[in-house]
Amino acid sequence: MTDYYETLGVPRDATADQIKKAYRKLAMRYHPDVASEPDSAERFKQIGEAYEVLSDSNKRDLYDRGGDPMGRGGAGGFGGMGNMGGFGGSFDFTNLVDAMFGGGASRGPRSRVQRGQDALVRLRLTLAEAAFGVTKPLSVDTAVVCHVCHGSGSAGGDPVTCRTCQGHGEITQVQRSFIGDIRTTQPCPTCRGYGTTIPNPCGECSGEGRVRASRTINVKIPAGVSTGNRIHLEAQGEVGPGGGPAGDLYVELGVTEHETFTRKGDDLEVVVRLPMTAAALGTAVTLATLEAERDDRPLEEQSVVIEVPPGTQSGTRITVKDKGIPRLRGSGRGDMGVTVMVQTPTKLNEEQSELLRQLAELREETKPEAHLHRAGSKGGLISWLKETFSG
Repeated sequence: MTDYYETLGVPRDATADQIKKAYRKLAMRYHPDVASEPDSAERFKQIGEAYEVLSDSNKRDLYDRGGDPMGRGGAGGFGGMGNMGGFGGSFDFTNLVDAMFGGGASRGPRSRVQRGQDALVRLRLTLAEAAFGVTKPLSVDTAVVCHVCHGSGSAGGDPVTCRTCQGHGEITQVQRSFIGDIRTTQPCPTCRGYGTTIPNPCGECSGEGRVRASRTINVKIPAGVSTGNRIHLEAQGEVGPGGGPAGDLYVELGVTEHETFTRKGDDLEVVVRLPMTAAALGTAVTLATLEAERDDRPLEEQSVVIEVPPGTQSGTRITVKDKGIPRLRGSGRGDMGVTVMVQTPTKLNEEQSELLRQLAELREETKPEAHLHRAGSKGGLISWLKETFSG
């Protein structure tokens, strides 16, 4: 009797995975389409027969007890492959491909009930909503369970066994080749691989068990989010075929640009324009904070007083602690940066012009000298401006 273990080069206590791995390696080596050895067809036949026996627990048990697992009356095994040497037998190509690439020999009918796909929608937020969090209604258009058949896909009656594949969900086709009859397996075209057909499909969903519909859900947005962040809502996506469980819904956030504040990370930046007299003499400015856009914030949080010291130069940045964006993953808030821009008057009446001339005379600036500085020099122009306007 042929030693199938020796043929595949595996020990007698080899596992199913070891047997499949050995067969895959040998089948790829000795397949007649790629092998150059003159006895490759015969070796390929022997390898296939050994795999058929050792991969089947019943045949392997019979073989180990000394019996003939092929039940031969003169004909070779492996689905009639004993004549492969003369190319007169048949060969299950699907079994070879599955063994070589890790598939199963038979997939069988697939379930009509499957998980739905994940869905992605986008939601726009104001800067205040993104900063402090909000719960917003969101309209989504996804597949939902059919309200007529409740996911069964049938208008009445149970699915029946497919007559084409006899409930297997797949059919086998035989094609002649020089190595014999090649059998290939593919999903049944009648039942689409389900193994059953619905004789009376639901008119609402055409047998799918789901329909498209718009619905509204409430999405809770945490404080501190920014453009590009996503909210994950489990089981809120597309309902699967056959009324299967829904996939997940991802809400991608986008924050609308604010007319006053600019966000930089967790900080807020704002520009304040002051007359040159206020910047020179110093002043206090009351500014609205981002909280002013929220009705649920206390009145004292909706504004802040900025102290502008005398002699403040254009471009000076004043930092207000903890008035920025709450940190999404952490405690505390960013800062609010206030940049002062000093405005020079463009229209003066005679009295105002006279007062400025008097000031220029007092400061000996009626005929100021021009100080030239090379563009890009380190601290040259800035240092001169600070020195001149602080004098």
